Amino acid sequence: MQVRNTIAGITFPSLIISIVFTLMLTGISSCGNQSGEKQMKSGAKILAGLFEDNNDPDEFQSVNAMLISPKNPQPGQIFHVMAVGGRSIRKARIVVKGGSGSLECLKSRNGDGLPYWRIDEFKAGSAGKYQVTVTSDKQSFPDLELTVSAKPLLPTSGGIWKTVRGWDSDSEALYSAWINALFQGTDERSSWSALHEVMQNQERNFLYNHLSLNEDNPGEKNRVIMSPDCADNPFYLRAYFAWKLGLPFAYHECDRGFLGRPPKTGRWITNESGGSKSHPVLAFNSFLRRVMDGVHSGTARTALNDESSDYYPVPLTREALRPGVVFADPYGHTLILVGTIPQSEDHPGILLSVDAQPDGTVGIKRFWKGNFLFNTSEVVGEPGFKAFRPIAMNNGQFNPLKNSGLSAKSGMIPFSVQQKGMSGEVFYHTMERIINPKPLDPEAALLDLINALHEQLMVRITSVANGETYMKAHPGEVIPMPGSPSGVFQAGGQWEDFSTPNRDLRLLIAMDAVLDFPDRIIRTPEDFKMPGLSSPEKVKRNLEELLTRKVAELSITYTRTNGAAQLLTIGEILKRKEAFEMAYNPNDGIEIRWGAPENSEERSTCHRHVPQGQLEKMRSVRRWFNKRLHPPT
Repeated sequence: MQVRNTIAGITFPSLIISIVFTLMLTGISSCGNQSGEKQMKSGAKILAGLFEDNNDPDEFQSVNAMLISPKNPQPGQIFHVMAVGGRSIRKARIVVKGGSGSLECLKSRNGDGLPYWRIDEFKAGSAGKYQVTVTSDKQSFPDLELTVSAKPLLPTSGGIWKTVRGWDSDSEALYSAWINALFQGTDERSSWSALHEVMQNQERNFLYNHLSLNEDNPGEKNRVIMSPDCADNPFYLRAYFAWKLGLPFAYHECDRGFLGRPPKTGRWITNESGGSKSHPVLAFNSFLRRVMDGVHSGTARTALNDESSDYYPVPLTREALRPGVVFADPYGHTLILVGTIPQSEDHPGILLSVDAQPDGTVGIKRFWKGNFLFNTSEVVGEPGFKAFRPIAMNNGQFNPLKNSGLSAKSGMIPFSVQQKGMSGEVFYHTMERIINPKPLDPEAALLDLINALHEQLMVRITSVANGETYMKAHPGEVIPMPGSPSGVFQAGGQWEDFSTPNRDLRLLIAMDAVLDFPDRIIRTPEDFKMPGLSSPEKVKRNLEELLTRKVAELSITYTRTNGAAQLLTIGEILKRKEAFEMAYNPNDGIEIRWGAPENSEERSTCHRHVPQGQLEKMRSVRRWFNKRLHPPT
């Protein structure tokens, strides 16, 4: 793998911020009592002051590394050079020199994931050796050697793929940069029918056809196929990157655990395992199917200090929450961080992630209560933000790094049990200060929340419509409903494909977050930029008026049973909030699934209802929606 790296040091500002986060969270570990609340407010004030001067921290422990793709370009072929490092990498110059002189950079793009990165595009010259150099005033990069050859070197055999080196700080930095570049410029409206659609986009995927096998060409017979669900999605991305670069990849078979005992790991499966396919792309596809069968929702919720786990927990700091870090929620959903839109004077910051659904669709989600559920009480396993455990290579043997070796000094995202036992209140407040280090404009923050709720409703339109399409194509069919509350939220098959209990629970939490926002001004006024001479009470009243106006302006439209378009404002949907506690069953007509009141004109066109037995089950499950809790799964 053509990679070189150097490690820069930690600067004083980032060290101070990390220390303050640690002190703040230590001081408020008993959130919920009066003392804890006072300490939270005190910590928030300290953070607000610090972030005034350090709101855009560049000086994390940066790793300077380079990568060339495809790894062996042919004469006249387009190739790319990725360089990652500190902020100044965006202004650095990448030079490619051969025997006949320098190659001209055709175009360039850059990002600030962390780490910061740039990708320059070149057209390969005649066959031969080339030297790749990064010139920067502030960073030092060893040169890379590039071979241009009419006959590209094909991957060597060995298991599913041959491992040529272990994971280290440079490959981890390149992995984060690749994830960030892969989803650069996306937002909550971005979605794909399958993960391989993202890989087939040459503009996005730096590793497109990296192996010179046409492996990502959508018209090629032997192309990569990737259709993961949410638990598989992080492993698919990690495996794809490892396959392209000859890095080790492995996963543990894992049980699901139970209340009082987190999931435990079992047999370890690696890319050096034997496969039945000889073609490297078909072998990779076959291996992914094996990963899908072996990975599930419990895999990401092993104990935080379990050194045999595939993931390890990271601290809640901006430096640690890099692209590629995975969020394991308490109830089985997983999301992968892909980038940040920094806070500005006019708009709150946004932390973006990507997730996959049971039908294979992949979409972008922002961090907020409506998408990221966090709870450490009465749940199976230990949730939170986690990174893949790096696998080193020693004498040809795979060696997963121990927790003690995962430190900032090593260039890795450090191991931390900071999230262990953390309350939801502390978790969300901490994340808010990371995403928005400066006090927020209250009105801009409220509008941002309302827009996030609107986006969530827009996504639900498609999910509910998919179920309606299926039911219309199979008249008279009744999709079986699981008997237990946990089964309602976890069961597979048609129920998983067309019901929406998990989505609707998140939607209810999102509604609560929007409606509760004016009261946040009273609870934590230090988190917001308060207008001059305005009391928190007055700001709250203004926000309530703004909320009323805005939810009357934004709307969604769904198609009723008779084909008519039904427009609903967000305000109308908020008034139907309780109905969404019973709106997830695809055996109900679409009007019921959108909360149409009984005896209303809107509901008059609904002719499909759940069987009485299912209705009784739904009434027993409703308490979980009412409490905004997920049954342990």
